[in-house]
Amino acid sequence: MAILWWFVGVFSYLLTIQAMPPAPVVQCNQTGCVLYNAYGVWGDRKDCRVQNVTYPTTEEELRLAVAYANRNKLKVKVVSRFSHTIPKLACPSSQSGNSVLISTAKYNSSIEVDSANMAVTADAGVSLRELINKVEEAGFSLVPAPYWEGVSVAGMISTGSHGSSWWGKGGAVHDHVIGISLVVPASEAEGYAKIIKIGPQDQLLNAAKVSLGVLGVISKVTLSLEKGFKRSITYNFTDDAFIENLFMDHAKKYEFGDITWYPSRQVAVYRYDNRVPLETPGDGVNDFLGFQSNIILFSKTIRATESSFENSRNVNGKCILAESFVGFKKLIANGLKNGLIFTGYPVVGLQGKMQTSGSCLYSPPIDIASSCAWDPRINGLFFYESTALFPATKFGDFIRDVKKLRDLNPENFCGADIYNGIMIRYVKASPAYLGQPEDSVVIDFNYYRADNASTPRLNEDIWEEIEQMAFFKYGARPHWAKNRNLGFLGVQSKYPNFNKFIAAKKQLDPQSIFSSEWSDQILLGSEAADKGDGCALEGQCICSEDKHCSPSTGYLCKNGLVYKEARVCRYSPSSIV
Repeated sequence: MAILWWFVGVFSYLLTIQAMPPAPVVQCNQTGCVLYNAYGVWGDRKDCRVQNVTYPTTEEELRLAVAYANRNKLKVKVVSRFSHTIPKLACPSSQSGNSVLISTAKYNSSIEVDSANMAVTADAGVSLRELINKVEEAGFSLVPAPYWEGVSVAGMISTGSHGSSWWGKGGAVHDHVIGISLVVPASEAEGYAKIIKIGPQDQLLNAAKVSLGVLGVISKVTLSLEKGFKRSITYNFTDDAFIENLFMDHAKKYEFGDITWYPSRQVAVYRYDNRVPLETPGDGVNDFLGFQSNIILFSKTIRATESSFENSRNVNGKCILAESFVGFKKLIANGLKNGLIFTGYPVVGLQGKMQTSGSCLYSPPIDIASSCAWDPRINGLFFYESTALFPATKFGDFIRDVKKLRDLNPENFCGADIYNGIMIRYVKASPAYLGQPEDSVVIDFNYYRADNASTPRLNEDIWEEIEQMAFFKYGARPHWAKNRNLGFLGVQSKYPNFNKFIAAKKQLDPQSIFSSEWSDQILLGSEAADKGDGCALEGQCICSEDKHCSPSTGYLCKNGLVYKEARVCRYSPSSIV
């Protein structure tokens, strides 16, 4: 079976078929409009309805949209054309009659490169790829960027998006922001809304750089640039021994280094990634495998196969998939290309072609044979994504604990290794109030999510224990645009400048028109008082009794295996009546 999947993967990789681009994230009919999450986390599965949607094309039109909401006492949120945030931060209210949505999908025409001051100013709705291309045309490079380019300029800084680096200003995009224009509510005499310009010396910039959309509407962003450069990347697939001791030196030696860890395979992939001069030969591209277009039939088959393994509790089947996929990624360098294909290391290319990827976003809609693998229209991949940011001094001990848990039964970790294993990246300390207060190490891991929220998953307890170990034992902070709700529990105490952010929020939006029950839920970081049946299955609560799991299918609330204080939903077949 492993050989079969290997050939299917190769076929998918080599076949040049045009892709179906993602669907519009806002869709309207005669009864109103619905905002959809790009992954299908909410929308079809859980509606976010709004009274109407406006599409400003200029900064003044953006101001007028905010003025309308303020004058009519409506809740308002902003969404880009992408909507890849997993929490419902862009949803203004659960009551469609008292809310409006502002889309920046058409507010994306202006990108101004200031060569003298090595800076670029862009409209909020400009896509990351559009920004990078414009900057590189002018002979400069944008240093930081998230690995996924399906984000807008305002969206990526609002949620703390990042790449990987402890060098210079670091890998978080917001730490390269030197100016923001923000549309905020105003008095009737001021036209109900006004534009404020926040410069590099203004303390408000530390609030506005990572704002979660609750301070106002970002209209323009100014980012610092550097002279154009290339990157040289080599992946070293090796044993995962001593990863807990090597991660620090790796970050210091490689400016853009990261580590991808496949625990079930006992494999660590060290990314050797540094900048090189422009004259260095090479025209490489980072076309990350997970962000390429996938043949729709292939995506559907993968999902159906994984669901079958879940339903039959076939751990070995998942491990076969994990082994095949890790082997395939090694073969094709996880999407790095020296030209049309990967021909060998190192792969050298312009910063703009190597720092971020997302080719499944762009193909024209003339052929629907392939798409992004998670496109909810095709019933393809559907997964959780947990992301935790650790103080660097605590990360080694976290890895040691995860290894202890892995060593009890390595097969339990195959579910994440089907995706991207555990990705390890680096984010530098930030002055942003909701940024990282110290040099941090970030982990991301994806794992199977059932179509039905009441359906527990295979090895449910393992991923819950890792999640709780990260956020509670080691005090990791959640990525603002990812995670299940429990990742945000106690979040206020984890940011020393949190009260300064709340003060800025009250100053700029005293009536809280930019707040919603969803953003409040994240910022308050408290567990719901009323725990319903099955609330732990999707991370809405931490189980304290069996009914919070799924006792009818054998999942009971138990203590963790390594982190004993964890409370997790573990399968106990003898409990099924």
